[in-house]
Amino acid sequence: MALPQSANESIQVESTEKSNYTIPLILVTSLFFLWGLANSLNGTLVKQFQTALDLQRWQANIVETAFYAGYFVMALPAGVVMRKYGYKMGILFGLILYAAGAFLFYPAADVRSYSFFLVALFMIASGIAFLETAANLYVTVLGDPAKGDYRLNFAQSFNGISIILGPVIGGLFIFSEKEYSAEVLATMPIAESEAIRAAHAASVQTPYLLVGCVVSFVAILFAFTKMPELKSAEQKESKVTISDLLKHKHLVLGIIAQFLNVGAQVTLWGNFVDLKIDYAPETNLWIVEKIYQTTSEMSATQMASFHASFAFILFLLGRFLGTFLMGKFKSNQILGIYAIGAVASLIIAMMGGGIMAVVALMMVYFCQSIMFPTIFALSCKNLGEGSKLASSLIIMSIVGGSILPPVAASLFKINTNMALAIPMLCFSYIVYFAYRGSRISTHE
Repeated sequence: MALPQSANESIQVESTEKSNYTIPLILVTSLFFLWGLANSLNGTLVKQFQTALDLQRWQANIVETAFYAGYFVMALPAGVVMRKYGYKMGILFGLILYAAGAFLFYPAADVRSYSFFLVALFMIASGIAFLETAANLYVTVLGDPAKGDYRLNFAQSFNGISIILGPVIGGLFIFSEKEYSAEVLATMPIAESEAIRAAHAASVQTPYLLVGCVVSFVAILFAFTKMPELKSAEQKESKVTISDLLKHKHLVLGIIAQFLNVGAQVTLWGNFVDLKIDYAPETNLWIVEKIYQTTSEMSATQMASFHASFAFILFLLGRFLGTFLMGKFKSNQILGIYAIGAVASLIIAMMGGGIMAVVALMMVYFCQSIMFPTIFALSCKNLGEGSKLASSLIIMSIVGGSILPPVAASLFKINTNMALAIPMLCFSYIVYFAYRGSRISTHE
């Protein structure tokens, strides 16, 4: 998830006539891939930890709580650190935190401690907060200023590739071909069930060890590569306060919309594998089987992870289409149409069941693709010198990804449809925000 930068902050790079930004640009672009991979692997962990650590679904969703708490806590300090010590040092610090968190998965799996895993996830997300704070800005200034938007969109395409790969990694290297339900494990001798749980926990060690090594390698490249310094143009300090900003109704409603949007997104991403198994454990989409070359020996969980990967492909297609449409129509109208589509898709999933419900859930990914950046832009509109502080408030609203998933997951104990009602209500509010709440107005 990208942390948008304020349009009001003018940033320049120190350059000479012979400046060559190719290597720095490649390194910064790699960061987009790395944080997308970490985000998309969380859904695999939510499913795997239920067996490995003997957790209920709502408890496993605390994976998302720990992860997005890292974003929430570190997003603003990351900006402060980079302004004081430089963006290169900030990136290095972020990579070190990310790698350390990934390496901690190895001992955490050995002792099978959930709290240990949560600390590791918090560290990974804290590191990513530094990376996102720097990379979105860096990539726009490394080269011709007129092509900054093009470079940003190009770099973000690597983020899209990595979120597609996350579920594939889960399906191939983490999920087992033989599944054990909690009921089956309960009937086994304790030594046998514990051995199975230990094997499930150990399955995350190698993937995260490799991730840690890749991140460490990127950190070494950054350390030995000369990166151009970023300097802010001198500006008059803004005297706009938070209380002043909260007089803008569209900003307040936008903060709420972003909180709900991220909460709904993380709820669906983290539980998609379980939802696929709930609705259609034996039935698979032919297009998923063809693209991923699946086999009949694969478990239902592995197949569900490939369906999750395909859902991310739809997410990318939705973003491309939405971006195109916004060049022809007002952004709030496109947001409203996409939000209505998300609500309708969830209703179909709740009423239909079977493979139709799975397809409907995939379409929610498509519909949600444009929501984060569009809500952000609409919320900051016409705020002048207060835009920078407003963007910080909206970034903090991603804490919705920490709070709502465990709440929704706890409702699975009642039934699946009750849990899906949470994201449906979230998207219903976004429909309101798109057509009414995003209108520019100020409280008197």
